[in-house]
Amino acid sequence: MLASRLTRRGFMASGAAGLVLGGAGLRPGPGHAATPVALQLSWLHSVQFAGSYLAREKGWWSQAGLDVSLLQGGPNAPVEPPVVSGTALVGISAADYTAAAVAQGARFRIIGVAMQKNPFVIASLPANPVAAPADLEGKRIGMALANTPVLQALCSLNDVDFDAIRIVPTQYSAQPLIAGEVDCLLCWETDLPVAMAMNGIESRTMLMADHGYAVHSQTYIATRDSLAERRAELVALMRGEVMGWQAYRDDTDAAAELTVRMFPDAGLDLPTQKLQARRQVPLMFSDLTDAKGFGWWSDDSVEANIRTLALLDRTVTPDLWDRSILEEVHAG
Repeated sequence: MLASRLTRRGFMASGAAGLVLGGAGLRPGPGHAATPVALQLSWLHSVQFAGSYLAREKGWWSQAGLDVSLLQGGPNAPVEPPVVSGTALVGISAADYTAAAVAQGARFRIIGVAMQKNPFVIASLPANPVAAPADLEGKRIGMALANTPVLQALCSLNDVDFDAIRIVPTQYSAQPLIAGEVDCLLCWETDLPVAMAMNGIESRTMLMADHGYAVHSQTYIATRDSLAERRAELVALMRGEVMGWQAYRDDTDAAAELTVRMFPDAGLDLPTQKLQARRQVPLMFSDLTDAKGFGWWSDDSVEANIRTLALLDRTVTPDLWDRSILEEVHAG
């Protein structure tokens, strides 16, 4: 993504036990092969996508008649082109990336929102904390220069003097903060703060979403053509995702263990993956998802996204978001 990327509650009717597995016309009969489709991930394999791994491991996609390939993302594997070309039925992206692609003519719709809160944070140390946007004034912030519009948007939303902040270009690492070269970092809640914690270094994080920065992240995108012509496949794929992420929430440690087991060559550290899995939960689940189901979003959040995206020079309209697939998924 741009960064170079809860208390457990009982599930309502959208819980795994209440979901119908098969999409219409997809459940394979004797002698019939499952329908092959691909889900394009937004980054390298990690517990960030563990709900998808669980959906495949538990057989929820195959029971619904799908043979789902999980395509790894990364710095040289953008999400949008495979979805445009049809190589992937669905991609995991973010509202700002999708808006940029739509501006270039892509016919995308956001059909699900995995992260209810954007994961961008300002990370600092307890001795010199950044607890509110106003605290940024006079601070040195380590970040990639490409993320300057993100910081500008945060400042604009909170009446902070952007020119009073000194940007220090850094690699995506916690080391400049630990070494005292900067006062804070712009990063994701689930990576550099986790890395510091695993090394016994306490940090403070200010979630930008709590201060008006509304950009839907880890969103599911599909083309308008797929929505019109491949709805049964989309419903079956998203139903598996919903069940996978509900299972993830039930046992984040087991989700992390599965991730490490599935990708033994990815260099994943199990304790790190377990901590990351736990820290993802409040980003991905909320009172809204408890009431409506995983992946849901509100009209108010769309309006907030439109306002924030405008600060990032992205112009979108509410019809970028299409809830119809999720409505079929959660109708079960």
